[in-house]
Amino acid sequence: MDTRTSPSDARTERLQMYIGGQWVDGSSGRTLDSLNPYTQQVWATVPDAGEADVKAAIAAARDAFDNGPWRRTTPQQRAALMRKLGDLIARDAERMARIESMDNGKLLREMLGQWNYLPQWMYHYAGMATQSQGDVLPSDRPNFIAFTRKEPIGVVAAITPWNSPCLLMMFKLAPALAAGCTFVVKPSEHTPVSTLRFAELVEEAGFPPGVFNVVTGGADAGRWLVSSPDIDKISFTGSDGVGKAIARAGAENLTRVSLELGGKSPQVVFEDCDIEAAVNGVISGVYAATGQTCMAGSRLVVHRSIHDQVVERLVARARSIKLGDPLDLASEMGPAATGQQFNKILSMVKAAEAEGACLAYGGRQDALGGYFVQPTILTQVHNGMDIAREEVFGPVLSVITFDTEEEAIRIANDTRYGLAAGIWTQNVQRAHRVATQLRAGSVWVNAYRVTAPFAPFGGFKHSGIGRENGQDGLDAFLETKTVWVELSGNLRDPFKLG
Repeated sequence: MDTRTSPSDARTERLQMYIGGQWVDGSSGRTLDSLNPYTQQVWATVPDAGEADVKAAIAAARDAFDNGPWRRTTPQQRAALMRKLGDLIARDAERMARIESMDNGKLLREMLGQWNYLPQWMYHYAGMATQSQGDVLPSDRPNFIAFTRKEPIGVVAAITPWNSPCLLMMFKLAPALAAGCTFVVKPSEHTPVSTLRFAELVEEAGFPPGVFNVVTGGADAGRWLVSSPDIDKISFTGSDGVGKAIARAGAENLTRVSLELGGKSPQVVFEDCDIEAAVNGVISGVYAATGQTCMAGSRLVVHRSIHDQVVERLVARARSIKLGDPLDLASEMGPAATGQQFNKILSMVKAAEAEGACLAYGGRQDALGGYFVQPTILTQVHNGMDIAREEVFGPVLSVITFDTEEEAIRIANDTRYGLAAGIWTQNVQRAHRVATQLRAGSVWVNAYRVTAPFAPFGGFKHSGIGRENGQDGLDAFLETKTVWVELSGNLRDPFKLG
């Protein structure tokens, strides 16, 4: 066991779940340990929710939606609460960033930027809460007025992953609150602490009991949550395998389901690119967050004429990346989030070498030990290899060459995923031409890994169903109701339609 320590690990925190406006222990008395990936030591314990706890959270959300004061709040009142919550997030951004860094091993320097930007989701959707409106329809019957209303879908079950628990929760929570829904979230059992601390801010903001609930636990808790007939909407971020299981569970009750799943995203680097900018973007796409992001640009599709030059620069940059304590602002890459993930990354690199990939750099446990994996570059990769087809979720770059624009597009699209893609070129016509043909939900040109509350995010193919953020994100939590009003007062033929 690695004995490195952090001053923030001086004591083990014991947290409770947040259900119906109350802080509660689990009914079973069982708990789960949260390990700091850097120290590999337990720094917090949380309840391991039983079925009764999950049912209680759903019941609290159901009652708050059906009978509580939340149902009667105006859009303006919801917006005011959301803005207050945004202000509290901004106030506590540094503290929350530190908590999340300790929980999942992501760099504090990244988490500070993330948490300082997080209030924008609340502010953006607070504005949208007061702008959501139906339409007056052009009725072809003079004795009828027809119009639509936008109404909240109801009780939302959200399941979030360990890589960015609160950011990815915010993709769901902000539009759900704007719509007037109530919310039950289950964070990953590996990273529950930041979500529970976030619940303290929700409570301080003054949201009515039952509007926001947090249950902690593993796969069983998630299964109980998504299989409940009292859930109106499921929103999940995670692997495509679990996503398929959730889709099946939702189908049993015809529950609406949104899925944001995995990716094997290409960064297409053309011969006319700004090489320095492209290399910097590739580094950002695959090594930021230790490569543990759904949008990681893990496939470098590079023109053959600049392959050697690009790889040489990438190796030099990868060699200089400073691995270290995530809380140290000088660190550039932290550890893998879990021991299981650490082992998976290294085993996939080893399998890639066995398939014929050439290890240009890295591919091993770093000298720091623990869960640290060296930034890795594999060349001589082709799309028939598992390393080019399966999501690694780690700092591993697979380099694939192309000769023509058409070949680049074919290689980029030759994947079951379709979450994101990057294009590096100084030819604006080519940029538009290629962006149109890439089968991905987000395409960045001469940039990578940019999100915002106003920009829809989600994937094609196995990368998911539906979109988060933007107007699409709000619509996912709304139902459309059509209302017909008869104006004449005359009786009509009861056996005739319309």
